[in-house]
Amino acid sequence: MQADQSKMPLLAAMLQYKKERVYPFHTPGHKGGRGMEPLLAGELGAGAVQMDVSLMAELDDIHCPTGCIGAAQDLAAQLYGSDRCFFAVNGTTQAIHAMLLTAVKPGGKVLVPRNAHRSVAGGLLLGDLEPVYITPQFDAAFGINTQVTAAQVEAALEQQPAIKAVFLTSPNYYGQAADIKAIAKAAHARGAVLLVDEAHGPHLGFSSLLPPSALACGADACAQSTHKIVGAMTQCSMLQVRGERLDLERAADVMSLLTTTSPNYLLLASLDAARFQLASCGRQMSEQAVAAADRLRLVLQSFDGLRLLNEDCVGSNGIAAFDRTKVTVSVADWGYTGVEVADCLRQAGVAVELTDAANVLFLVTYGDGGDDYDAVLAVIKQVFTKLGQNKKTPQTLAASPQLPAPQQALLLRQAFDSAKVSVPLQNAAGRICAEQVSFYPPGIPVLLPGELVTEAIIAYCENMKNLRLPVSGPADGSLREIRVVLE
Repeated sequence: MQADQSKMPLLAAMLQYKKERVYPFHTPGHKGGRGMEPLLAGELGAGAVQMDVSLMAELDDIHCPTGCIGAAQDLAAQLYGSDRCFFAVNGTTQAIHAMLLTAVKPGGKVLVPRNAHRSVAGGLLLGDLEPVYITPQFDAAFGINTQVTAAQVEAALEQQPAIKAVFLTSPNYYGQAADIKAIAKAAHARGAVLLVDEAHGPHLGFSSLLPPSALACGADACAQSTHKIVGAMTQCSMLQVRGERLDLERAADVMSLLTTTSPNYLLLASLDAARFQLASCGRQMSEQAVAAADRLRLVLQSFDGLRLLNEDCVGSNGIAAFDRTKVTVSVADWGYTGVEVADCLRQAGVAVELTDAANVLFLVTYGDGGDDYDAVLAVIKQVFTKLGQNKKTPQTLAASPQLPAPQQALLLRQAFDSAKVSVPLQNAAGRICAEQVSFYPPGIPVLLPGELVTEAIIAYCENMKNLRLPVSGPADGSLREIRVVLE
């Protein structure tokens, strides 16, 4: 039966609780804002602090949702076309961990593209799973990993029939979507499930202007960052699961295991509200985002020597569709790094989503295109005009070098549990890494526990450090030293 998508059951229950003015002899300790530091309370507003509530009977239990949380999750499942939706208040990291632990038992094998987000490694470690890595295609013009192909997946499954799950990141950070239909067909034909990190795709499927959603293409589960592209608050995501090949009860058990017993209801309510927005006007939101992105593209296309990532990438490098709301521009031919250009933009009051050796990525959503957008585009034009007047020698490499292929020496869990010692990165060649190393964003691991440190990897890391990309994962945030397995 079709549910009423015009309702927000969780938000309505919270507003009702607030209306009743119940005196709180319960957590949180600030007691509806009464004890909160005044500056913070004033910035948040009286309504928000009064709705920062605890586990009241009227507000349901996320670990066994039978009331307003359950109703809100059911509405989201119906909207996206899954059998169960689970709200995640620990980000898409939690949803990705849950997908892996639901689909594969300890010791099982998972086919994983090497450009998967670092959170995937956490799920593999927690589940004691064995990754089988597959190298994604590489776009040398922009210096980015793209997608794996269906043929690559088929070959890997043929070679290792024990693989229980295929994991994809689609779309990737740059808006490039994999051929999920073909990959789903290949996985299912060999008894494997398809799991998709759809962190950058909670808006897909609501307009023909954008790629289809992972579920519409045959995925068995997907994790969506509802905060990244649509209207939920930061840290809010959804896990969508289909029950044909996955155990829905196990999914619920795993999500309960990974979810706090004190979820923030403001975050949960924002998930309910974001679903309502999409149900009410998802198509209009998508069209507004595309229109705003196209306006930005027109500004950037007016400059000679800048290259933009566009829909002409579809059909090569494993890319089946492209999300036009991701605007990526290469500045390599002007002699700049993406980091340098992002710094200039930030000094002018514009912050971008991602930078790398050659590119700057602007993330555009339905929230753009308002009254201030013309002024922002004018600022961007001014920054690029100034940069264009001071071009440098074009980069000899049009883009960053490709991530070196990993060499696994120990299983992930075995290396993580081993005794560790810190050594200078420059002296680490030939040692087995004992921690995760990535540069963020996009958070793709360069090294994982159990992998061999090589001269090529050391050189890659030094190059990324020289670009001033933030290091994520190692105990030494400067990456002067790296932890390796004690010999």
